[in-house]
Amino acid sequence: MKTIKRDVLVIGGGSAGMAAAAEIRGRNHTVAIVERDNLLGGILNQCIHNGFGLHRFKEELTGPEYAERYTEIIEDSDIEVFTGTTVTEIEKNDEGKKVYAFSAHHGMIVFQVRAVVLAMGCRERNRGNIGTPGTRPAGVYTAGLAQRLVNMEGLMPGSKCVIVGSGDIGLIMARRMSWVGADVRAVVEIQPYPAGLTRNIVQCLNDFNIPLHLSHVVSKIYGKDRVEGVDITPLRDGIELTEETFHIECDTLLLSVGLIPDNEIARKAGIDINPETNGPLVDSSLMTSVRGIFACGNVLHVHDLVDYVSEESHRCGAFVCDYLESQSEERQFRMIPGSNLKYVIPNRFRADRDNHFYMRSLIVRNHAELVLTLDGKEMGRKKLRHIQPSEMISFTLKEKDLQLSDLNNDSTLEISLVG
Repeated sequence: MKTIKRDVLVIGGGSAGMAAAAEIRGRNHTVAIVERDNLLGGILNQCIHNGFGLHRFKEELTGPEYAERYTEIIEDSDIEVFTGTTVTEIEKNDEGKKVYAFSAHHGMIVFQVRAVVLAMGCRERNRGNIGTPGTRPAGVYTAGLAQRLVNMEGLMPGSKCVIVGSGDIGLIMARRMSWVGADVRAVVEIQPYPAGLTRNIVQCLNDFNIPLHLSHVVSKIYGKDRVEGVDITPLRDGIELTEETFHIECDTLLLSVGLIPDNEIARKAGIDINPETNGPLVDSSLMTSVRGIFACGNVLHVHDLVDYVSEESHRCGAFVCDYLESQSEERQFRMIPGSNLKYVIPNRFRADRDNHFYMRSLIVRNHAELVLTLDGKEMGRKKLRHIQPSEMISFTLKEKDLQLSDLNNDSTLEISLVG
């Protein structure tokens, strides 16, 4: 069994892991990356469409091109990368953290590190998670798996498709399947509004005349050996209008029904999980409830743009360096989501520096306002032109806007949406 000592181990070699590792190495701390797949880049490698990097690089890149930018940074450094390697457990000891991993190439490896960054991304919900009735034939895929089959393996999942969920992966796969010759017959969305970015509704559905059925569900799957068709039922106030059910013949059902942060390792390590995001609860430095373990990217909360994943992960890397260099406890205060917000990340804030927050709306609204309340007293507002649940909201609370003298140990900052 090989033992490797580094300052930091980053678990996950996608956009988040690479950005965090680059930031940490840039401040002269030793760092290694463990990646379960056989190459760096994560899910970016199968996203061959463009639209990545507009914020980060001021260019419109494909997923592999975006991944390549960061892969080159890692390869030009002395960051050690262990691909094809899976982490199984994190233990605390007197020297910091002991992380157990294994691979076909290296066998068992033990990393002795002072800090760990969780950057494992997320995984797709599947048919079992949503409980769709009907038979269990071949031809039911998650949208991400279908994307990998088409873009990386050169395989066609099917020729006549129905897609469940209007999240970005589902929308992009509607266009992709059309491009490779499949007949995409419908996208079905349970919510009364689209779940993906507006630009993807326009470019992936409207431009291809693919019908979008809002407030509808796939109520039954037909087929013995292979999918033969699905029933689709409209909803009114959450109740199925069964008398208005209609049938679509198809041989493939693609599911784009949400993502779940991949946090099995975090749970085993005893890290507290945020029930609103399924990612770890983190303080203002993106450190989890276990001191010395940090989290960033989609394992923390599901982002809408990879550019924001990189931004957050660079910030996380800087916080890790601060931790390694000072090890001091920080005075922090509670942060909570108010009305019309699903969550706010991070879950704590400090008064002696700027604090950057990400949040998700629960409503669709034009001309809304973000309202900040400290201990029940309004301290500021920010106007927002348009909000919807599929698009993240970010907000920076400036250090000059907070007075430490106004805070006590029980102080709580609340962010709400009104409009």
